[in-house]
Amino acid sequence: MNQAEESPSGAGKLIVCATPIGNLEDITLRVLQALKRADLIAAEDTRHTRKLLSAYDIHVPLTSYHEHNRFGKGTEILDKVAAGAVVALVSDAGLPGISDPGEDLVRQCVERGLPVEVLPGPTASLTALVLSGLPTGRFVFEGFLPRQKKEYRERIASLAREERTLIIYESPYRVRDTVKDLRDAFGGERKAALIRELTKKYEEVRRGTLDELALSLQEGVRGECTLVVAGFDGQGQTKGTGEGEQSEGEEESDTEKARRLTERIRILETEGDDHKSALKKAAQELGLPRREAYRLKLLHEGKSDSDEIEK
Repeated sequence: MNQAEESPSGAGKLIVCATPIGNLEDITLRVLQALKRADLIAAEDTRHTRKLLSAYDIHVPLTSYHEHNRFGKGTEILDKVAAGAVVALVSDAGLPGISDPGEDLVRQCVERGLPVEVLPGPTASLTALVLSGLPTGRFVFEGFLPRQKKEYRERIASLAREERTLIIYESPYRVRDTVKDLRDAFGGERKAALIRELTKKYEEVRRGTLDELALSLQEGVRGECTLVVAGFDGQGQTKGTGEGEQSEGEEESDTEKARRLTERIRILETEGDDHKSALKKAAQELGLPRREAYRLKLLHEGKSDSDEIEK
């Protein structure tokens, strides 16, 4: 079908509605009106959304739209829009389309030439960015890091030299390991902030270096987390942290690799690995061949390439 054939015959529209990220009073008047007037509300979790609707005495039919049914249900929802229905899209918290399947629904809506409107409101990423106290002039939103180990390591390595402030979403079950990995890749002196339970009763902000955050997370945390990490300044230091060693040429690059390798070995040893096992694991995590890892280890210890390489 062409776009003309897909156009709605009535006043159908998809309305993307930002909902509170914690405190129910953060909802906007426009969103409340849109939810009350909608023919259907598509929700990430209908049980969660019913609590919001109940708080504002809204009685509109609900349907589920989430990661696991987004393809079939997305088509069904947009067919209703094409037929003239007004459908309000909400996620569990914040603005749909940011690290959630609402992105797909909006894209399909645009491709089919159907009307779409976005009602702004709360979003954890920008709220955390401002609250962090780190530079806000230039930033990059990474959302959730990849779960596959290889992609995860590659993404963190690629972000080590990112000059913009980083915003990362993370689960409370993984945030401790993620902070450790960021520390190993970026350096312990990089400034960062961990913000959890935004706008809720137990909202908390931890600010400091990645070393300090890693130490503070030894016992773990509860609640959804947002990490904000200062950008790399291009000269071997974190923006705003003062003097640092300049990284120029291959020799400086090797020095930085050796430092990160040695730091990771030290951490693995404190976690119970013997030296040989720690060296092997650290090399794998950093994507280094065995002999290259040994060479960098010797470099960090101040030995030359002619020294005996550990077998």
